[in-house]
Amino acid sequence: MNMKRWALVALFVMLGAVVLAACQPQTETVTVEVTRVVTETVEVAGEAVEVTRVVTETVVETVTVQVEAEEEMVEGPKDLIVCQAQEPDTMYPLGGSMLAARAVQHAVFTNYITNLSFAYQADGLEKIPSLADGDAVINEVEVQPGDMVRDVTDTVVAWGEGVTVENSAGEEVAFDGNAVMMNQLAVDFTMLPTVWSDGTPVTADDSVYGFELVGDPDTPTAKYVYERTASYEATGDLSVRWTGLPGYMDSTYFVNFYAPYPRHAWGGYTAAELLEAEDVSRLPIGDGPFRIVDWVAGDSIVLEKNEYYYRADEGLPYLDSVTFKFIPDTNQLVAQLLSGQCDIGTQDALSAGEAPFLIEAEANGLLVPYFQTGTVYEHIDFGIDPYGEYADTRPDWFEDARVRQAMTMCTDRQSMVDNILYGRSEVIQTYIPSVHPLYPEGLTEWPYDVDAANALLDEIGFIDSDGDGIREYYSANVAANNSDPASWDGTPFKVTLGTTTGNEMRQQLTQIFKENMLACGIDIELYYLPSSEWFADGPEGVLFGRRFDLGEFAWLTGVEPSCNLYGGWNIPGPPEDVNEDGSDPYPSDWGGQNEAGWSNAEFDAACQLAIGSLPGTEGYEMGHKEAQIIFSENVPVIPLFLRLKVAAARPEIVNFGVDPTQNSELYNIYEIDIQH
Repeated sequence: MNMKRWALVALFVMLGAVVLAACQPQTETVTVEVTRVVTETVEVAGEAVEVTRVVTETVVETVTVQVEAEEEMVEGPKDLIVCQAQEPDTMYPLGGSMLAARAVQHAVFTNYITNLSFAYQADGLEKIPSLADGDAVINEVEVQPGDMVRDVTDTVVAWGEGVTVENSAGEEVAFDGNAVMMNQLAVDFTMLPTVWSDGTPVTADDSVYGFELVGDPDTPTAKYVYERTASYEATGDLSVRWTGLPGYMDSTYFVNFYAPYPRHAWGGYTAAELLEAEDVSRLPIGDGPFRIVDWVAGDSIVLEKNEYYYRADEGLPYLDSVTFKFIPDTNQLVAQLLSGQCDIGTQDALSAGEAPFLIEAEANGLLVPYFQTGTVYEHIDFGIDPYGEYADTRPDWFEDARVRQAMTMCTDRQSMVDNILYGRSEVIQTYIPSVHPLYPEGLTEWPYDVDAANALLDEIGFIDSDGDGIREYYSANVAANNSDPASWDGTPFKVTLGTTTGNEMRQQLTQIFKENMLACGIDIELYYLPSSEWFADGPEGVLFGRRFDLGEFAWLTGVEPSCNLYGGWNIPGPPEDVNEDGSDPYPSDWGGQNEAGWSNAEFDAACQLAIGSLPGTEGYEMGHKEAQIIFSENVPVIPLFLRLKVAAARPEIVNFGVDPTQNSELYNIYEIDIQH
């Protein structure tokens, strides 16, 4: 038995003498029982393969924790201690995107828009604008030669020679030297009366300042929306208007509000200087519920209640102070949660690997775990249409949708969820989860059914002619669906499955998949590559160069279903290729994301309808739902499961939770409370 891949999967806490009623601080011992995951070598079809299994062996480890004495219950200050694995890199929100930093920034800066449960909500704004309410409008404007527009290829250009745009009637129009009528979005936002922590009121001009900072080349932020903005201006003391370039119908127009920053305090710095300035990156002025009073590098950040918080008259925040402690060792962090030295353990420190312990701790009343499916989903993609010479290396295994359907039915996805994520995630059938508001009725769901899978492969004509347990390809059997030459006849159904190195979850799921496929007469050879090689651009890259049989990786979903990932226009390929009719087969060039090479005209039409429509319109909802129905029937990829967000808190912590689409779980830190 190969024991080299040990992983902690269960911890049973023996309470013993851990009692928090003593009068003096004391040192106690927490004894933990550990069940291990091992990789063992077994023989399958005459071949030695490594299989990851949970075994019943146990070891005992002892962790010593400092237990604080509990004194008589006297109402006093409410001091929350949040323990996370990483120390923030900066407190300047435009200086980075680190999750550990975002958690603290939620305490320092007001959220103006939240992103809960696959939708958006106003927080520091009066409301989310909408076309229905009239605070978002589509104006018909006359565009003169030389005016900046968004063209039909989503490029920002001046209206002039060689440019094609969509006019206000929805028609594609090429430049002919004249003006053109186009649609232009304008959106009004109204801020609530927030106040900076130095007592200065926040104004609409501070939001305009935020827009200016985002657009500065020295600010490390995405510029996509900024570049497609015609203007962003203050229309009142607390109101701003975003106006898009003609032709830019942004489906998330209602979030194009730019968070304010204190121009009166930061305006003397350049955008580059803001990244390093101590009073910005370490101790910034904010308009949130707390202000930073101390930052001990490598140890902690201490925040106290902001006396100028705009919701103070509502009794918010409930807490008097918040301390963020940095504990990179998960076992140490868990021990401090148990002893009361931490109140919350964040998702950057905990993972699905701690699920058994957290569940056991919950049963003993010690902790409250939070398991939430997020927006990252794992999937196995078929190399339906490989590119170039790679297409000549094997029969066309995956062009027939029935093969993909059979392999999906042969995949025990629930076993992956149960064994890897301890049953706390869900098998998904499309590229969004079942809780998404755009999840359609009529979706084809492929159950785990080995008999049905084998029957379907028999029907296609892949048979095991030599009795070795592996099916073979015969052109005569599949001639109706495949034009491969007879030279492929007798080729065993043996294909490769690649993914990234250094990811134990992916190693486990690929091993499960390999075992599953043997039950259907398909031999899978596994290989693992560094991310830099696996995800490299085509034509050299394995995945996006379309030089693979099967590929496993993850995509990100969100409020808007990502049908574009599977659009025929998004297949990566060389820009110099031309179809017989002169059209471009690869308009996304090697930057395309549909590396499976799947192309379906009905799917493309439905997806284009969806992404060309604004939310709230019939086309938006109908297009997204129809695209998923077509996708689920054709299964160009096998959707596996959603990754988990995992956090934990002491039982006395209230109003804390983890949301699927809101990035940090501390978005509502002004509402989190401690009940003794």
